[in-house]
Amino acid sequence: MKKFRKVLDGLTTSSPGGTMGSPSCGSAAGTPTSAPTPKEIDVQETLVSENFQLCKTVRHGFPYQPTALAFDPVQKILAVGSRSGGVRILGRPGVDCYCQHESGAAVLQLQFLINEGALVTACADDTLHLWNLRQRRPAVLHSLKFNRERITFCHLPFQSKWLYVGTERGNTHIVNIESFILSGYVIMWNKAIEISTKAHPGPVVHLSDSPKDEGKLLIGFESGTVVQWDLRVKKADFRIYYDEAIHSVSWHHEGKQFMCSHSDGSLTLWQLRNTTKPFQVTFPHGKIQKDGRKESCKPILKVEYKTSRSSEPFVVFSGGLSYDKAGRRPTLTIMHGKAITVLEMDYPIVEFMVLCETPYNNEVQEPYAVVVLLEKDLIVVDLTQSNFPVFENPYPMDIHESPVTCTAYFAECPPDIIPILYSIGAKHKKTGYSQKEWPVSGGTWTLGSHTYPEVIITGHADGSIKFWDASAITLQMLYKLKTSKVFEKPKPGEGRAADLVEEDPFAVQMVSWCPQSRIFCVVGISAHIILYRFSKYDANTQIVSLDVRLQCESDDVITPSENDNNPCSPEPGSHSPQHHHQYPASPGSGTPEGLKDSIPCLKVKDRAVRVPPGYQAELVIQLLWVDGEPPQQITTLDINSAYGLLAFGNCNGLAVVDYLQKTILLCMSTLDLYGAADPYQRLTRSPRRNRQSTSGLTELSDNQQSIDMERSKSPTSDHVNGHCTSPTSQPCSAGKPRVPLGPEGPRLTRRGPGRPPFRKAQSAACMEISLPVSHTEESRENSFSRSRSSSVSSIDRDTKEAITTLQFGESYGRKSDALPAPCLWVGTSLGVVVLIPMSIPTDQEERVEEPVTIGPSGAVLMLKGSVLRFGFLDCMGALIQSPYEAWRDLNAPEDPDRPRRRKLVHFSPSSSQDAYGEGHLAVVCSEKQAKVFLMPSQSCLFVHNITESSFVLRADVVSVCNSVCLACFCANGHVMTLSLPSLRPLMDVNYLPLTDMRIARTFCFTNGGQALYLSSPTEIQRITYSQEMCDNLQEMLGELFTPIETPEAQNRGFLKGFFGGNAHNFDREELFGEAAAGKASRSLAQHIPGQVGMEGMKVAASGVVGDLARARIALDERGQRLGELEDRTALMMTSAETFSKHAHELMLKCKDKKWYQF
Repeated sequence: MKKFRKVLDGLTTSSPGGTMGSPSCGSAAGTPTSAPTPKEIDVQETLVSENFQLCKTVRHGFPYQPTALAFDPVQKILAVGSRSGGVRILGRPGVDCYCQHESGAAVLQLQFLINEGALVTACADDTLHLWNLRQRRPAVLHSLKFNRERITFCHLPFQSKWLYVGTERGNTHIVNIESFILSGYVIMWNKAIEISTKAHPGPVVHLSDSPKDEGKLLIGFESGTVVQWDLRVKKADFRIYYDEAIHSVSWHHEGKQFMCSHSDGSLTLWQLRNTTKPFQVTFPHGKIQKDGRKESCKPILKVEYKTSRSSEPFVVFSGGLSYDKAGRRPTLTIMHGKAITVLEMDYPIVEFMVLCETPYNNEVQEPYAVVVLLEKDLIVVDLTQSNFPVFENPYPMDIHESPVTCTAYFAECPPDIIPILYSIGAKHKKTGYSQKEWPVSGGTWTLGSHTYPEVIITGHADGSIKFWDASAITLQMLYKLKTSKVFEKPKPGEGRAADLVEEDPFAVQMVSWCPQSRIFCVVGISAHIILYRFSKYDANTQIVSLDVRLQCESDDVITPSENDNNPCSPEPGSHSPQHHHQYPASPGSGTPEGLKDSIPCLKVKDRAVRVPPGYQAELVIQLLWVDGEPPQQITTLDINSAYGLLAFGNCNGLAVVDYLQKTILLCMSTLDLYGAADPYQRLTRSPRRNRQSTSGLTELSDNQQSIDMERSKSPTSDHVNGHCTSPTSQPCSAGKPRVPLGPEGPRLTRRGPGRPPFRKAQSAACMEISLPVSHTEESRENSFSRSRSSSVSSIDRDTKEAITTLQFGESYGRKSDALPAPCLWVGTSLGVVVLIPMSIPTDQEERVEEPVTIGPSGAVLMLKGSVLRFGFLDCMGALIQSPYEAWRDLNAPEDPDRPRRRKLVHFSPSSSQDAYGEGHLAVVCSEKQAKVFLMPSQSCLFVHNITESSFVLRADVVSVCNSVCLACFCANGHVMTLSLPSLRPLMDVNYLPLTDMRIARTFCFTNGGQALYLSSPTEIQRITYSQEMCDNLQEMLGELFTPIETPEAQNRGFLKGFFGGNAHNFDREELFGEAAAGKASRSLAQHIPGQVGMEGMKVAASGVVGDLARARIALDERGQRLGELEDRTALMMTSAETFSKHAHELMLKCKDKKWYQF
């Protein structure tokens, strides 16, 4: 524990300039100021570096770009491989594990070692990996890299330790699973086919052992050749040559026939008694045309042939539809007897697998479900019911139902918020699911002791919002809200807006949620804000709409003689306080005919609508078109339920709305906020002829290069859906001449270089960031000098500042303030912080009737880089929460005994102090540095330059380990934490490189040392930077492997066992072992031991638990050996009984014969 003593300079600092340029704001990390004062504060910082460690916790969502599927029928766990080398292993809800191959190569095939707690993966880099699943975080035990051949198919027989591997050359190799060493036994393609065959049979596409005899291996080649290879005598039993290419093969459980699927959409059934021609050829979806020919069909990519005791066999296949029906969706066909059921899928089928009751391939299979892996979904079909319903998926596989455009993460929520959201959302769940339990039920998971309510909110391109319960590292959907229902549906060709607003006009850009008051705000791509209140009752509501004219021209800088008018004004007729001057802006005035002016992008429903329980829209705020220019997108928003105020800003300026009185309180450009306190001393000048060029909501302005050199903005020149990722990257600069307004003039001027301002709202997943080769820091440093350097001239040329962050709170707007009062903290893209004090009536009746007054701007503070985040601490270093209004249901029936009144919860900065006037600490973080100021003196106590070569994308003041810290995520992939208030670096981890805008848009921190981001367009990755949570992670994760006794094989009967061949006497070790087959060529494959080899496993399994696990494994192995010994003993007894019987018969036959009769 370290104690920091900080000498304060009281109220002796004179001018704001002294704060901005004084040595107290030096560049050294954690540098304190040293102004003398009689007052001292003691802050005991408890956080040290040992409290922090970064690690991934869990990944939610659907595996992105899936490629392979496997199922363990005994353990009942499912594995899905992906194109990026990831493997998701799923069991019962809560059992969800993500593994990643270091190579990143696509997973071609997965094979479980059934009931062994292991998984074999075959990857596109021709490497086999053996994963150990007997630990909560699986690890690779062995790898085998093929050097000269490409892997195409693998097969591992049940209870075998020898893996068959087919290759592109048509050869079949055999790998020992225990040692992961290649056997010298190889089935060469030229031995498998007849010598007289001239053509190469193609790659191996199928391998399987005969259910009748494990010593017979069926090899399917792509060209249509099928060979049954006798492993004992090393020769082919039979060869089948078919004209059509083979995609898959499936055995009947008796081993007397098998079925093949072909590229022409046909299924062939072959009998082993006669392999010269197929026993049956069917085209399930091919009809006979008028000329007598079969219509051509698409390939059947996979077929499974499964038998049932109580009914006809099931034949399940994918594909095979006729080509003539264009636009038909992908299908899965189930043939059961004469009935054919075609199930249409929403996405292409990647793989499917029929789940059966038995793991033995020589028993009646009894199929009960089909797992279908689609490109963007996972469904399971119930085969036990005639209508084949699907099971309700317990996993959050529909995060990407509409592309995710923003995320928010809330830890330590009020305990009642999750049950109430779930109860509301449960009323809208779909029906028609199978009544049976989800069949993937393996593993074990228990609710850990370190759990608290957590909520994740995702915003989507279609305007929908999803609330998720993220407690205890699981994810379950609670409630879905559709923001598009607030607006009228845009009719095709309805005015100019229809041309500009494309497919996703309702896309969600950001959200703001107060869990305590349950007030929810949504910012959309069409420059609109929707305010929702929560109610448990349905209601008829009329949505109030406010229009805001926030479109300032950078060259319309007012002169002193004109300062009684604002360049931006609210909607005419809206409420305005006395101190706020405005001029009416009549729609279309002074503009050519047909030019859009003073109209919003979307039309709010103007009639009373019936809204169900849940979140109900109360207010819609929309920015207006001005002189044919679309509104700039909103860059930041904050709402405070205690004040009843909502503030938002964009690159033009700031607006404050009183949502209780439904009025606009403030609407002005950023420059006008400063008044006489402009830190850059920008000169006012007369309007020029050229004007702002709006190049669209998702594009940059034209003269970006000059601004780059002069302002040295962050090394990113991209922003997503108009939201500044690095807020300085969205200047609204002047310099483009005004185009003469003809019939197409307005469109050309609006759209810039041929791009519509409303581009399709892409998911945050498909954006890429471009990092320029060089960027200059000197000019950024110079721009913060108080001298009138050349950089100030560049600021004169670019007077527009984006509002990048806002926060309401109790603070001191001016140095002279003795008591805290409501304030709005405003941060801009030029690193300026402005405090706006407010006067809010405290009485409930007065609050509804009397206006809120906003005073002139107070303090002005400075940082390097765009301001990202504010946080407030008391003088003891504890976090000060923003005040809020306790939730009350406005639609609840009136209770005369308990009238509904506003209940406000305040956190005064002096609540932990003995007396008022002690002030509080303000933490301000920009994309370059962090500073801690003492309020109200505005003196800079500590400063830390976070990064020089990169810039901060996300920052937040979070609580960790009963203390607080500043957490930052940089564009170079570093995750950092700084102590508060001293800004000591506690952790700096190079976590991941920022390769696209998806991570920048969705990365967010929360309390408890957690964070999340969208790792792919369909998956959310949660991480922790808390050492305590890393230590407890093992307890929170589910167990993939549970000891289960392997089901016993059915009794085959005496006759089948005695005369049915030597299937159970087949000894693979005798054939494939080194003694019989020799060693394989070293150049053929290279063995790579896993990072966690056997030694690592022994270390990991040390202790009592490890000893128990080893004892359990030893008992299992001993039991298995005893079982094998029992089988052999039973066979010997049967042989002895047979011998005794024959001997007795022979004795009876010969006992009456004389010796000479023999």
